[in-house]
Formats: sequence, structure tokens, C-alpha cells
Amino acid sequence: MARWRKILGAGMAAAAMAAPAGPAVGGDDLTEARALFERNLAAIRARDRDAYLACYLDEPGLARTGPGGTLLGFETFAAQAGEGWPDRFEGLDLRLVPVKPGVVYGSYRYRVRYGGREDSGLSERLFVRTRAGWRIAMTSAFPALEGTPPPPRALAGATLVDGTGRPPVPGSVVLIRDGRIECAGPRAACPIPPGVETLDVSGSWIVPGLIDAHVHFSQTGWADGRPDALDLRSTHPYEAVQARLRSDPGRFLRAYLCSGVTAVFDVGGYPWTWGLPGRTERDTLSPRVSAAGPLLSTRDHWLNLPAERQFIHLDGAGTAAAGVRYLAEHGAGAVKVWYIVEQGQTADQHAPAVKAAGEEARRLGLPLIVHATGLDEAKEALRAGATLLVHSVWDKPVDDEFLDLARANRAVYCPTLVVRDGYMALYRAALSGQPPPLDDPRGCVDPATRDMVADTAPLEGKGPGQEALDRRAAAMAAQAETMAANLRRVRDAGITIAMGTDAGNPLTLHGPSVFAEMEAMERAGMTPRDVLIASTRGGAAALGRLDELGTVEAGKLADLLVVSSDPGRSIAALRDAVWIVRGGVVRSTQELSAPGR
Repeated sequence: MARWRKILGAGMAAAAMAAPAGPAVGGDDLTEARALFERNLAAIRARDRDAYLACYLDEPGLARTGPGGTLLGFETFAAQAGEGWPDRFEGLDLRLVPVKPGVVYGSYRYRVRYGGREDSGLSERLFVRTRAGWRIAMTSAFPALEGTPPPPRALAGATLVDGTGRPPVPGSVVLIRDGRIECAGPRAACPIPPGVETLDVSGSWIVPGLIDAHVHFSQTGWADGRPDALDLRSTHPYEAVQARLRSDPGRFLRAYLCSGVTAVFDVGGYPWTWGLPGRTERDTLSPRVSAAGPLLSTRDHWLNLPAERQFIHLDGAGTAAAGVRYLAEHGAGAVKVWYIVEQGQTADQHAPAVKAAGEEARRLGLPLIVHATGLDEAKEALRAGATLLVHSVWDKPVDDEFLDLARANRAVYCPTLVVRDGYMALYRAALSGQPPPLDDPRGCVDPATRDMVADTAPLEGKGPGQEALDRRAAAMAAQAETMAANLRRVRDAGITIAMGTDAGNPLTLHGPSVFAEMEAMERAGMTPRDVLIASTRGGAAALGRLDELGTVEAGKLADLLVVSSDPGRSIAALRDAVWIVRGGVVRSTQELSAPGR
């Protein structure tokens, strides 16, 4: 309180010295103060030092806050003005209150970016009427506390495609307050309150934020994260790779948001991934993350660390139940089973363990996710209570029994069509000595990952030979036809579909891989509308968060995109995002592109 009395006292004293005697001259105090306020913020945006300094009281009583507390005087203020302008400045939610004739208090909400660092908070001004006109007598800035909602915004003029399947709404308004959607619909139904900053997005389309329902933060998107596919441990020690992933998942989080992905489901990895949901839920520079943690695996897979496992061997009903209890005790968002049938085995050999895992998961209130690419395994998974199947059934056409089981479980089908193409691209690049192409239309991939992808070229001789690749390509082509036919049949049966990339696998990069996956779903026979719903509403269903995410409706969290072309004509329109909104904060795609791009 003492500090505030000092600041306000200095400002009021300056006002008393500088203000003319007698009644107000020149109109309403609030109008005059607001005009100065807007000039002040405009000067910051323009980096105009002279215009900026002209707003302030040129008196020893000019008060401001600094790292050491209260500072006084115009000369020291002017000496520092113009140093370190932010790369981006946003000033919203201007509020003004009259204190006495000739004195107005004002505040606004700021968001600034300096390189890769973003800060937000509240800044204050004390406006006084002087003989030379209105001036700022006191200025301060304070960082926002964690969880502080962003200022209200309105997006006006775009065609709204809300993700529910309802017809598009041209000339819409989406009103955002406290990080949620307050109203979304025709302008007449959603009037914009006075004082709410409005962004004109006429000629664009508003869609929900994308949801990738199948990712792995314990993998890098290159070969070093999967030495079982291409062993580079002599030059890229696996322990060091995992240490880097654990220490800096932020580069992948940013790549997702830059690509328009506002929520993801990590469906299997090391225990540290359990910390991501708490870290990201309020971080508007990250997608919202759900995490399953370590996988229960029918294969005793060796890809673990000396003191940590990401694969827990599912060798019987007892270990299945114990594994589920372990996951539940550590706050897992789901139970993931890697249902792998080795050569010479059958699906029913592992069915009792999978069933036991499902029963324990149901008892503890955890959803059951299953990786099952064979029809027999997929059916056993559904009998065990699976609510999310990641990967397509690719060995046989799905039958009525499968569809009935999926409907009974209200299961979500996540086809994951293109992840295998990344492996093939890696092997071809290693064979040819040529770097693989990088599909990153917005420059979202961080420089370190881009360098890794370029490093594929020198791996000549490390992967399979041409003959082996040709055999694999032929087998994959036949499987792809089955996957596409099964996806169409699942859609026609009314089963919920979610988009998921399996990002983290070699050359299935975190973030922009969603574009290839959605476009593959369209090529498989889904309409652009169906793909959009699968990539938004379907993903929210997969995460168990349909009450908060997946559609642009009143009451939902304000995660959405503004794109420049019609997603109803082609899902490739989602490559052309102009604005990305996460938790009510509106950012341009240029602002989110990777540093150094």
C-alpha cells in the first residue's frame, strides 16, 4: 500500500502542479483521456519514440514502476524510451475511470513478444489535464498471474463451420470471454458488447481447433527415437535422445499449435509424459494434452530405459490388472494396450490378459485404448471394453460383428493412415542419399528437427535395400486399400471417427503431419465435412472432452481457427490458417512459426 500511495501521490501532485486553474476546458475527460490512451498504444505499435514521449508529463513528478520499485522523473524515462521495442505488441480491454475533474485512471491488458518469449499482464496509466493538454502522469505494468483469463474478443464476418455438422453460418460472430465461447452464430444472435475488441475476419472461415488423437511425445519424429526401426545408437545414444525429449517438449507443443492443433492425446510413452496435461492446460502457447503414460504390451518390447519402462509386458491377467492399477495411481488419462500378435501366435492367446486389463480399467474409471491392426485383435479389444481403437484394421474387411461391438461400446475409430509412409520415406532417403521432403507449409517445425530430417541423407546403407523396400511397398499398397474400405464402412455405420497421426514416429512430425493425415482421409472416401468433424468433434470424443472441446458453441473452450479458404470444398483449406485461437488468445500463424524461420 505504501508503494501505491507513493505512485499515486506523485501523479496527483504532478497533476496539481500542471493542471490549469478553473473548470475543465475542451470536452469530456474520459473522451480526452481515451484519445491520449489510444495514441500512446499506437506509438508503441509503431515504435515511434517521439510520439510515445509526447504522451507523457514532462515533469519531475512523472511516476512509473521499475524493477527496483517506484521511479520518478521524465528525463530518466526519456533516456530509456525506444530501447527494446517488443517484436509484437497487443493492447486490449482499455478501461477508464474518472478520479476527479482533470484526472482519469486507465488500464489495459497487454501481450508482448520478444523473440521466442511472450509476456502478458496489466498496465496502468494516470491521465491528467495540463495547460499543454492531457498527459500521462503515472505508468505501470504487472505480469499476469497464472490462470488469468485473456481479455474479451470478438471475431466478426467469417463463415462459421462449427464442427457439429450444422450448415455453415455466413457473416457470423464468435464472442469470446474468459477463455470460453460466450456466443457463436449470426450477428443478430450475437451482438458485440461495447468495449470488446473486434477482429474483422470477413471472407474467412471459422472452424474448431484441430485435435490429434494419436501422438507420442516420447518419440522425436526421426530415426533416433525408434532404434528398433533404424538403429543409430552409435551416433545418437537412446538415453541422450530421451533426456532431450523430456527436457524440451515445448518445441513440439509449439509446432502443434502453429499447425492449428489445439489438443492432442499422447497414447503411450515414458512416465514423464504424465506431467504434460498439468503443464499445458492453461498454457495458451501449447495444445491441451491428455496422456496415457506407459503402454501395456503383449510383446515384451526392449525399447525401454535402464530405470524406466514405456512398455509394460502384458504376460497374463495378473500383470494386466497390476499394470492398470499402477497407471491409475499415477494419474494416467487412459490405459493403452499394444495388442501385437507375433508370427506363430493367435489373437486369442493374449485375449485373457487384454480382457483383464479392460475389466480393471473399467473398475477404476479409465478408458481403454488399443492398438490393434488385425480384425481378430480389434474384436477382442472391443470385447474387453475398448473405447478408442488407434490404427486401422488392415488385414481383413471389417464385418458386422466388429461394427456391432464398436457401436455397443460407443467406440471411436482412429484410422491413422499415413504413419507407415514416414518409415518408407526414411528408408528411401537413407538408400538414395537424398534428404526426404518436409511438408511444413507454415514453418512450424523447429530448426533442430529440420536438421535431423536433413541428416537422413548421409544414412546410406543403414536401412533396407531396394528389393526389400519394393516388397514392403507392395504389401502396404494392398493394406492401404483395405484400410480405406474399412474407413468408409465404419463411417457408413455411424461410428465416431477421430483423426490421429501417430506423430513422433520417423518422419511423422509433431504438428504438420495432421495435414497429410486429413488429406489421406479425404482420399479414402470421406467428404471434407466428415474429415473436419473427425478432426475436431471426433477428437474431442476420443479425449473424453466433448463437453468442452471439438465444436464452436457457447460454453465451450475458445480453441478455434480462422482459415482463408472453404474447408467444405477441400480439407486442404486447413493448411491456410490465418489466425489460431487457443484459450481465447488470438495469434497469427506468422507469430507462431518456429524461431529462426
